Amino acid sequence: MSVPSFRRSAVVVALLAVLLALAGPASATPRHGSPPGPGADEAELLVIGHRGASGYRPEHTLAAYELAARMGADHVECDVVSTADGVLVCRHENEISGTTDVADRPEFADRRTTRVVDGVELTGWFTEDFTLEELRTLRAVERLPEVREENTLYDGLYPVPTVEEYLDLLSDLSRELRREVGAYIETKHPTYFDSIGLSLEEPLVAALQEARLDRHESPVFLQSFETANLRELDAAGVRVPLVQLLSATGAPADLVAAGDPRTYADLSTAAGLAEIATYADGVGPEKNQVIRRNADGTLGEPTSFVDDAHAVDLLVHPYTFRNENTFLPADLREGPAPDDYGRALEEQLLFWATGIDGMFTDNPDTGVVSRDLFEDGVLPEAA
Repeated sequence: MSVPSFRRSAVVVALLAVLLALAGPASATPRHGSPPGPGADEAELLVIGHRGASGYRPEHTLAAYELAARMGADHVECDVVSTADGVLVCRHENEISGTTDVADRPEFADRRTTRVVDGVELTGWFTEDFTLEELRTLRAVERLPEVREENTLYDGLYPVPTVEEYLDLLSDLSRELRREVGAYIETKHPTYFDSIGLSLEEPLVAALQEARLDRHESPVFLQSFETANLRELDAAGVRVPLVQLLSATGAPADLVAAGDPRTYADLSTAAGLAEIATYADGVGPEKNQVIRRNADGTLGEPTSFVDDAHAVDLLVHPYTFRNENTFLPADLREGPAPDDYGRALEEQLLFWATGIDGMFTDNPDTGVVSRDLFEDGVLPEAA
């Protein structure tokens, strides 16, 4: 693959100044009145390891989390679901046939079932049907083996971690690396888990309190694609920043369940963002909500999303930045293979220039490099 070329010139510096002026302020003040993290600079641009360094290790494993931190991620993301005995574990979904070897375990063949989660019928194996002891016998596998064949080298090595283990690891790494490695935690399907008597929020808050991470200055974000649980956390006085996740399609499951017709598109308008700002400190949009894709799959023009969010003091942390061609705009791909790396640095530089406050990436090392380049005043040549 070719190496992206960069230029430093008076023209580029001038263009950068114009882009930043158009984008508005680089950060926003959280609803609690203090920025996340001890002594954090409000202008700090965050690189968030998406499910760990999931471009290099099976996602949501301690190995992926550790690698993300060692690559320089400021925060490492963990998605939480519950076991049958109410223990919070780290999985992107409660259905685990694609991220563990459960389908190959004859002792659990009878656990295969069909459930309706957020209105979607799913067949497979679900964390809420396993005790922690049972779940710990499983091993993680790569979720995208056709794109990340190299990651399959690590299939079968790592157990499913608990939230407690995740927080302990970040604490240990913070001491070793002599910098705060922050937690960025998403509650998955909270309305569904409430419906089966396994609420996620109370044990999560208890885990943060136990780890002494429930303070204004704690390097922690809590996020959700639903709205009611964030409102409840805010009303309960949770002091760490809350982030409303958004999508280019669909609607929050809690609003659908309540018969509320609002969609993510409604929440993503200037008025919708102003409403979010009453209970949250930031938003996590799908990256296409920040810069649209053209009809031919190429990267289009920035929307007003960042400006609208910053106007009501919301941080903006879009997802998900990945290096492989299959995830990149058509004009930033290199070569014909979908799993080859494309011009990911150029994509990320263009997003930093919109004024975003951070980004979720499967490749934290790439995110750190793109941020450093951006802060040095580097922009990519026209794609």
